[in-house]
Amino acid sequence: MGVSYRYLFDRMVREEWRLHTELFGGARFATFPLFVALVAAGTATFFALGNADADTLLGGLHLVVALLGLQVGTVGLVGRDALEDLLGDTTLLLFAARTLPVSFRRLMVAFVFKDVLYYAFLFILPLAVGVAPLAYFGLVPWTTVPLVFVTAAGMFTLGVSLSLFLVGVYTRSRLASLAVTGALVAALVLRGATVVSVTPYQLVSRVTPAAVAGSVLLPVALTAAGIALFEFDRRTPARTARDRFRFLHSRLGRLDRQGALTKSLLDVGRSSGGLWKVVFSQGLVFGVLAVLLAYLPEVVPVRPAPGLTIATILALGTFTTYNWLCQFEDEQFYLRYPVSLPTVFRAKLIGFAILALPVGLAYLALGGLVFGYDTAIVGLLVFPPLSMYVFGVTAYVAGLEPTELLFDTPTFALFTLAMMAVLMPLVILAIAYPLYPPLQTGGAAVGIGLVAGGIGVGLYTRTGARWERKSLSEIN
Repeated sequence: MGVSYRYLFDRMVREEWRLHTELFGGARFATFPLFVALVAAGTATFFALGNADADTLLGGLHLVVALLGLQVGTVGLVGRDALEDLLGDTTLLLFAARTLPVSFRRLMVAFVFKDVLYYAFLFILPLAVGVAPLAYFGLVPWTTVPLVFVTAAGMFTLGVSLSLFLVGVYTRSRLASLAVTGALVAALVLRGATVVSVTPYQLVSRVTPAAVAGSVLLPVALTAAGIALFEFDRRTPARTARDRFRFLHSRLGRLDRQGALTKSLLDVGRSSGGLWKVVFSQGLVFGVLAVLLAYLPEVVPVRPAPGLTIATILALGTFTTYNWLCQFEDEQFYLRYPVSLPTVFRAKLIGFAILALPVGLAYLALGGLVFGYDTAIVGLLVFPPLSMYVFGVTAYVAGLEPTELLFDTPTFALFTLAMMAVLMPLVILAIAYPLYPPLQTGGAAVGIGLVAGGIGVGLYTRTGARWERKSLSEIN
């Protein structure tokens, strides 16, 4: 008899909880949902006092959680690496299929189900609680608060299932995955209202048979198809392989004397999805922004300047690129070798510039083609220094373990405040851009970007020494 789903689910939840509580301590991790709820409530209060449209705010919330679901759904890529035991010192229960009588697909089903429930209570429930100020100010009835939890959790689940489906198609054929993604984007652009009508978001305003059926059947069907299509690579590793490290290291020359940059780039390339996941993640952000700017209602009567808006959000999205550059890393690893941590962070910065900047600039150029080049130039000037700010802040507060440490409530709070300090002024300028002289608002935006970039450089110069001292103190 095989291992039951219930047993696997229980073990995986314990594994997730133990991983985070051992990293941060139970109290620090347990307060994370409280912080998310406070940020959500503060944001809702800010917009409520500004007489924002409640339907638009709820739409934005559902869009955010759907996007989060799409990100979490790339568990298919992480899962494939875990099945191959490529996660460094971390060996997840997913790898148990090689040692225990349990199938890969059974493990994946339990893993996905665990992630959906875990993140629903870690993120979605606090976000739904944060809607309460809208009810307090009379913008929505109080019954909307529990309803939003159900519908937002549904959108999150739909995002996870859709992403898992795309990953499943990708493991079979990259060309097919591009075709399917293109078809989905076309459907959203050409028939956006029809697509939304069969998602959980429709239930916020009106309960229809199509919305109920779509909310239940779509995630189940997409998840089942994704896991069925998922290609588990159980081939015996090749006994010989091309020396990619030596080839790439020789091409990088003086940029990478000690090989840290080569290792970082190969880490991204050898993990599931390869370098294409950088293009996909930024493209996902760009696609959502394009739909928002072109088709969805706006919080304010004036549409934000597309170029500046896209540049700001794409720069924030470069966090995922830094995360992938560090996915197999920790500071303790490098203390075993004659490589200083400042050298490692220098390699991460160059790798970040090589991967994130060209992709972001390409999407900005595409945005200029779609929305016009009048504000695209401002975006092109703001994006690079703002990306440097994101890199500097992330490296300084999270080191080489950004995903794990950003679940630590104080660290996440510091990161959030640092991002909001720059993000909010730029969003306000994007809204004000059509109302004031372009030279004035555009110049202010570029100025903020340059100041933020300077802060990012300053933080980066202190990052290596900071984490080297911290790592050595933990040993002593």
